Amino acid sequence: MTLPVDMILHFLRSVHPYDSLAAETLADLCARFQAIPMAKGDPIYAFGEPLSGLYLLYDGEVEVRDATGSPVSLLGPRNSFGERGLIGDGTALTSARATTDGTLLLLPRADFDSLMASEPVFAKFFDRRRNDARRGSDLATSRVKTFMAANPVTCPPDSTVQQAAQTMHDKRISSLCVTEAGGLTGIVTTRDLTGKVLAAGLPCTTPVAEVMTRDPLTLSPAAIGSDVLHAMMEHRIGHIPILQASRLVGIVTQTDLTRFQAVSSAELVRAIAHADSAAEMAGVTAEIPRLLVQLVAGGNRHEIVTRLITDIADTATRRLLKLAETTLGPPPVPYLWLACGSQGRQEQTGVSDQDNCLILDDAVTPEQMPYFAELARFVSDGLDTCGYYYCPGDMMATNPRWCQPLRVWRQYFAGWIARPDPEAQMLASVMFDLRPIGGDRSLFAGLHRDTLQAARRNSIFVAHMIANSLKHTPPLGLLRGFATIRSGEHRNMIDMKLNGVVPVVDLGRIYALTGELTEVNTRARLQAAEAAGALSASGARDLIDAYDLIAETRLAHQLARINAGDAPDNFMPPTVLSDFERSHLRDAFVVVKTMQSSAGQGRGMLS
Repeated sequence: MTLPVDMILHFLRSVHPYDSLAAETLADLCARFQAIPMAKGDPIYAFGEPLSGLYLLYDGEVEVRDATGSPVSLLGPRNSFGERGLIGDGTALTSARATTDGTLLLLPRADFDSLMASEPVFAKFFDRRRNDARRGSDLATSRVKTFMAANPVTCPPDSTVQQAAQTMHDKRISSLCVTEAGGLTGIVTTRDLTGKVLAAGLPCTTPVAEVMTRDPLTLSPAAIGSDVLHAMMEHRIGHIPILQASRLVGIVTQTDLTRFQAVSSAELVRAIAHADSAAEMAGVTAEIPRLLVQLVAGGNRHEIVTRLITDIADTATRRLLKLAETTLGPPPVPYLWLACGSQGRQEQTGVSDQDNCLILDDAVTPEQMPYFAELARFVSDGLDTCGYYYCPGDMMATNPRWCQPLRVWRQYFAGWIARPDPEAQMLASVMFDLRPIGGDRSLFAGLHRDTLQAARRNSIFVAHMIANSLKHTPPLGLLRGFATIRSGEHRNMIDMKLNGVVPVVDLGRIYALTGELTEVNTRARLQAAEAAGALSASGARDLIDAYDLIAETRLAHQLARINAGDAPDNFMPPTVLSDFERSHLRDAFVVVKTMQSSAGQGRGMLS
């Protein structure tokens, strides 16, 4: 297959880091790329085989798996892959196969090496991607506070060894920190109980103070994993209390180290894909907060973190669909399960509800509809069991309104576009974020394309959608402060979802609508809007930078909540930020507000 050089040039100008190369370098590079057609199911390369070069996806989708066969990512247009093998001996460290028909661009190994040696921006980008892929699971350089057990169980020195043993048994732990007058005086472990009490024949009424290890080795939350590893190996211990300003705030055990190293999105995906019930899946999804901590603490960018977490929800949904079909029998007609909301945009964090719907083949009959009602209930109940709570607005496939034949969905979208009343605006905003999860994807392709075309051509609908997108505003107050929530449970806090990321999500949706862009992820929409000319380079750069800061601040807040032993949420008191952080976060909100103002005045597409 041959792609004209001018098409490759236009494409590369929309892909980083090629967009940073000099014009003459980029023009020369275009002739070096090889266009390769791919068909659904085609293997691209296998683990351990020599790589021909760097792959860049022109169109279509590619699934990448690790050495164990676990899925790592599902890539779309503008994504590169294979570089981790090239930065080394050229042997593939993953495997890849096409999941749709499409086209690949292959940059030969020699040209890749030449660019790595001569173009600093190119080298920095691919070195960073390689390091980002490894960094999240790097125990040696992760802070202790990201994997310690917070709020350790304690006992006073006069507790008996029997009481200590009972507490450890009930709590399923292997040690107790011994405290007195608020300070740590020692630690007692199960090994102490067996070696110093049972082996010596001491009575069960012996005080803990007589067998505990006094003044144990401690570390601070700012220590790193290698400090823990070295201390445990040097002193032959398996438990280290964590003190901050002489106050006991946590403990690290060998089990904590093992768990931290073991958790990964790929392992969770693998476990869910083989689960036999929603209850079994729930045991896996319960690990998501720990995965979030590990990914964020490891320095991964927010779009990587949310993509990996969303992959887990996607896998759970597909597994539940399979279990439903096993229970209910084969579906009477083809169907497609779709997600909207944060799952649809691949932007899930540590707290998510479920937003989904079903598109059915037009051949479905009224007699067959109960099957899909049962399937929807089976999957939605299973997702709730897994921690994806029911949508408060009932935007779920269990609602008959959102479980309909394709022809009805076409009527829905046509009606919303023709009569954009407030409810239509709200529903269109949600449904423009639809993404297929499981089933017959052909049921959505034509609907998506036709809806985007019809929506863009209706200037009244576009105007209403723009107005609707401005309802969520950044929390900007007077005198360079923040406008916090004024009353209730979250008084004096910022809603980092509704007033933080949602205003950017709404802008991204508008850019996608006016540019007929098929991307659903917010960051991808902003990048595609710039590439399509719907958003200027400077506007895109400012808005993407602002979005990155807001989204990463939100994730950092959720990480802090989890580390404190609380459930993650979106309500952040600005007082937890330093003056420097507050200043930059406010600047990010100002950028978003400016872009909203431009959109409201009809200038937002070119800001």
